Amino acid sequence: MSRRPYPPARLLASALAAGALLTTAACSDGDGSQSASDTAAEQAGVARPDAAKQTPTGSPSASPAALTESGAKAALLTEADLEGDWNQVQDADKWRDRLLVGEVDVSDFLTAKADAGDCQGLLDGLYRDDLLGEPSGPSALTGFEQGDARLLEQVAGYDRAGLDDRLKWMDSLPQKCDEFTATDSDGDRRTVQVTEAAVPDVSDAREGLHVTVQGTADATPVTLTLDIAAVRVGTSALTVTGGGLDGGRTSSVEQAVRQGTERLKTVLDGGTPSPQPTTMD
Repeated sequence: MSRRPYPPARLLASALAAGALLTTAACSDGDGSQSASDTAAEQAGVARPDAAKQTPTGSPSASPAALTESGAKAALLTEADLEGDWNQVQDADKWRDRLLVGEVDVSDFLTAKADAGDCQGLLDGLYRDDLLGEPSGPSALTGFEQGDARLLEQVAGYDRAGLDDRLKWMDSLPQKCDEFTATDSDGDRRTVQVTEAAVPDVSDAREGLHVTVQGTADATPVTLTLDIAAVRVGTSALTVTGGGLDGGRTSSVEQAVRQGTERLKTVLDGGTPSPQPTTMD
């Protein structure tokens, strides 16, 4: 993948961008001072339930912990979480993949033309970094490079119903889209294939996609390959996209999902992720 062209233009990069930010304050006791447990939770990036929402016995309500801005940042992957020569970069929020820009050819959908809109949504969502929709809570992202390949992770808070709907939508794409054609503004045609991809069973819900886009770059035939995984933990989610012009990065995406989910769960439980990755089977 290449970066979004700054003059001079360059081609190809990865997906996933930051959304809106939401900070949630920890609750105070009756005289306005915070309890020690509230302070610890706030520092870990987790919003504790408000005192008025606790049960009569004083135990916390069953509502899941809310992700905060600091928590989203703390949950992001580090270089230590990834095997191989992945190097963290500072401009991942500017990554875009121009091979994903194009209008879906509706004529490919002879009996289900409405599916063309879903396939357009897939391309647009990958390009705009909002495959799961716009976050309703805090959001943070990070990116890594390994040669010409890129891996990008986003952690964000969402509306639960909307998040579940987007995961169901992702699940339908391999059947709805399968293979179709998209045309860019210059009339160049690209063949897109969408298949299901396995995602480690480490979260409340999960979906995975394997997407290839065959097109041209500087009059040379190229194929962009992306492995995409999205997982939900409560009302939060992380999305990982990895790949490039030399193939996907299935094993790296799976590892990122395992380590990223563990970090997110730690934050939502009021803890601080370890600087060393957790050994996972």
